[in-house]
Amino acid sequence: MLLLIYTSRATEGGPEIRCKLSSWYVEPAFRNYAPMLTKIAQRHKDVTYINISPAIWTWPIIEAQPFQTYCRGLFFSVPVLSRMTRGACIDIVSGDTTAVDGLPAGKVDLLASHASSGYLSLVCRSDDGVFPFILLPMRIRRRWIAPPAMQLVYCRDIAGYVACAGAIGRYLFARGKVAVICDANSRIRGLFGLYTEARGRKYFKGPRPPRLGDLSETELVIYGP
Repeated sequence: MLLLIYTSRATEGGPEIRCKLSSWYVEPAFRNYAPMLTKIAQRHKDVTYINISPAIWTWPIIEAQPFQTYCRGLFFSVPVLSRMTRGACIDIVSGDTTAVDGLPAGKVDLLASHASSGYLSLVCRSDDGVFPFILLPMRIRRRWIAPPAMQLVYCRDIAGYVACAGAIGRYLFARGKVAVICDANSRIRGLFGLYTEARGRKYFKGPRPPRLGDLSETELVIYGP
């Protein structure tokens, strides 16, 4: 069994097809055939295959297929400690939003569709421009302690999150959220927080490497953390 979630989106380089892989399981009697079976499922050369939630014990298997690592860990940021960008303010995007000044229709549709699913879609406006974000409520589980946090599901780029972190952090802090978890390959300059490679590794195989800060339309959003 292998869950395949296909999505298509327009990019500056043309249409892009991605397939998110999840929930890989092979009956014990057929595990000798597992590499062949998964290779058949990933046979399309024009598709970028992504695995964002591999169990640690599967890492060597995934790398042998061969997938490449595009995200090595997570950065647990505390954005309320970041300085405010000049002129920054936060606008919330609802599920019935059809237009946002400064954003193309495709980005507005992405924000609105995730807002309809109960996630926090917002726009940060500043003197530097308009920046879209999608955040997913979750808890950082460490033994019996599980403080509330937000997972960064979508941003235009990580630099945009760094620029808007102060405004986003103050908005979230007023609502009881302190930490924002970001995909990262090292500490993120300009943010306060902690980087770890104990969790969060993500893989891809295909023509277009994914970028950090885009987990939209993945099983994380569809099924939750």
